[in-house]
Amino acid sequence: MAANVPKNTDDLERQLQDFQNLQRQLQLLGMQKQQVAVQLDEIKMAEEEMAKSKGALFRAVGSLIMESSKEDVKAFLKERKETLDMRASITAKQEDKLRKQLTEMRTQLEAAAKMAAPQQ
Repeated sequence: MAANVPKNTDDLERQLQDFQNLQRQLQLLGMQKQQVAVQLDEIKMAEEEMAKSKGALFRAVGSLIMESSKEDVKAFLKERKETLDMRASITAKQEDKLRKQLTEMRTQLEAAAKMAAPQQ
């Protein structure tokens, strides 16, 4: 790890920028994760409402609302849920990887700060 400790101010500035970029990426992933969770909740609510439904079902297709069979809506919701579950899994893996990178980089930056601090 000591090999990656910035040796001069240019290296330190570049590594600080990289650290900030990783923090922003982590924030964006957090927002994506939240959006996926909201969409999964919406699907769950739609499935619950569909189970209660006795009449016709409608679903949005682009800017239109069309009547659909219960089987078609179930298939659509199942496919959408599978896609969102996959996105949630991928996002979680990316988030873990970024957190590890941030931890390593923070350690390197702290080591550089200690080395740069005036000795007393």
